[in-house]
Amino acid sequence: MADLNKQESGDAVGLLEVFGLVCAFLAADAGCKAANVTLEVFDKNKPANADALPVPLLVTIKFRGSVADVEEAMRAAEEVALANTGVVTKHIIPRPTKDTEKMLTISALDKN
Repeated sequence: MADLNKQESGDAVGLLEVFGLVCAFLAADAGCKAANVTLEVFDKNKPANADALPVPLLVTIKFRGSVADVEEAMRAAEEVALANTGVVTKHIIPRPTKDTEKMLTISALDKN
């Protein structure tokens, strides 16, 4: 489980939702190589319209670090994701609140 005290350290979080697990791994790798960030556990979502999507699984990558590092990681990750199956959405939260930190620990990857 993620450290809920990260909010006090001022770490930003970058959330990049992409199509498919392979794309998520490629994008996460690029982001981690481009900046001084760490990864938190991926999350997955299979939306109701999954059959109409390029890949029927959405995966959210979570980068942690300074705002500048998260921005750089997100740029690199997005570039790789766009060259593969694509990006659904992206957001950077500069200083997540304690309640948001709790929500960031949730992951459906370990559930059936």
